[in-house]
Amino acid sequence: MNLCSCSNLKLLNVSASPLGSFSPAVATWYGSAHGAGSGGGACGYGPGVGQPPYSAMVSAGNANLFKSGKGCGSCYQVKCTQNAACSRNPVTVTITDECPGSCNDELFHFDLSGKAFGAMAKPGQDGKLRSAGKLNIQYQKVPCNYPGVKVAFRVGSGSNPNFFACAIEYEDGDGDLALVELHAASSNQWLPMQQSWGATWKINLSPATKAPFSIRLTTVESRKSIVANNVIPTGWSPGQTYRSVVNF
Repeated sequence: MNLCSCSNLKLLNVSASPLGSFSPAVATWYGSAHGAGSGGGACGYGPGVGQPPYSAMVSAGNANLFKSGKGCGSCYQVKCTQNAACSRNPVTVTITDECPGSCNDELFHFDLSGKAFGAMAKPGQDGKLRSAGKLNIQYQKVPCNYPGVKVAFRVGSGSNPNFFACAIEYEDGDGDLALVELHAASSNQWLPMQQSWGATWKINLSPATKAPFSIRLTTVESRKSIVANNVIPTGWSPGQTYRSVVNF
């Protein structure tokens, strides 16, 4: 069950809601009633949002929250209480895309996939809840948790010996990154990468920069850091995903 959600760009500010404290928001849904919503384009996740571990999260009662060009990878709990079909139980969602302009009418807007929206309902009443179309909900930020899954790096299709970009996925904890640095086998220093868009980070490389590459990640809120040693191998290829052995 892939629970996708869309938030407008102002969702970046929801981090002001402390852990364990729910705040008001609005939720809508889009796509098919039991689908994953969009393809995660604005975050750079692509079709991966319809596959494990995101889809596996859904079967465990969680959701993929699908929309925000900022804060990609952050996780939230959402719940509804004002409709008779609401279960009042929170559903966990991960931001994986950017909300269309229509979401900008509300301060905090989650545009959920049909599956995610229905997950807020009592058993057997998901269709009834979706028929409401738009709900007042509550949300709170929570740590991300992908049991048994390590951070992955999907190399951008435009990467070459002089330019390297990758989408970074499945970070536990904050879920969102403040700093990404690359260390090449041919170098003795960490090189800061630049956030290109969504979960994609990039760096220009000199001809002398040689793989394997290690990548150091630092999170936004906790400021924790981990190192994926030699995660990008010699002979790496654009479009390939390389999985590390670390997570927060």
